[in-house]
Amino acid sequence: MTTLTPTAGRTTGPASTADRPRAATYFNGFSNEVHKGLLSLVAGWREVLVQMITFPLFYLLLVLFMGRGQLRDDLLLPGLLGMVPLTFIHEQVNRAFWSYLGDMQSGVLEQTYLTPLPSWTLVLGRQVAAIVSALPSALSVLLVGVITIEARGGDMPWDVQTLVPLASIVIGTCGLALILCGLTLVFKRIEIITQLSVAVWFIAGGTFVPLDNMPDWTAFISRLVVPISPSIEAMRDILVGGHSLTGLQSGWGLWWVLLQPVLIVAVGVFLFARLERVAKRRGTLGRY
Repeated sequence: MTTLTPTAGRTTGPASTADRPRAATYFNGFSNEVHKGLLSLVAGWREVLVQMITFPLFYLLLVLFMGRGQLRDDLLLPGLLGMVPLTFIHEQVNRAFWSYLGDMQSGVLEQTYLTPLPSWTLVLGRQVAAIVSALPSALSVLLVGVITIEARGGDMPWDVQTLVPLASIVIGTCGLALILCGLTLVFKRIEIITQLSVAVWFIAGGTFVPLDNMPDWTAFISRLVVPISPSIEAMRDILVGGHSLTGLQSGWGLWWVLLQPVLIVAVGVFLFARLERVAKRRGTLGRY
């Protein structure tokens, strides 16, 4: 088994200009990772189809449960604004995580580090593929929710301001995926963490129960570290409460909706880089 170290087979100094990959090479490496992820999505279309049925069904069952057997109109929209981000983060993080784990188990991941491309190029491609792959399930929940609300005589509100918290969710979940993928490089067998994290987001992330109705310490931690919590509060403020993006009444306001995903990505990049160096030094990139 090949053991990779920071200096194995390479010069210790920075690569000369002539040795550095060209921009087209970066783009090819990035697009290849995206293409590989989308091929995996197409190959698993049956699984995607099942998820496009079960996630919306789960949403409707939760509303029925909270409404004591009735699809209450006052629960449909707030629940939908929590369920769509929950579905997205579940799919995005899991697909990014399992793409790393699958490549590690098959030995492909170790080979990618033998190319002259920096790992961030491939990481970015994996993240984009995971985002695209998460959309079918999230959009199916949104579609069923809208149809249900309209069928019951309600009116589904739309506001372009919600694009800001939606973008915040996408960026924050990428940071979280980086943290979990970095941990996988060193500690292996951490699948249980991804499963437990979904339960934590569901129970304490404000997806169905607003954070204002939770204990103060729970709401504080959720707003601090859960990538979807500040944005869910912002979307409910905009679409249910009728507030503007700059006048949010719940949570810590717009500044935290913008800052939290940036901080999570910064932590993710730092931890992934550190753990990647540890994995190279220990030669565990191809060991599982």
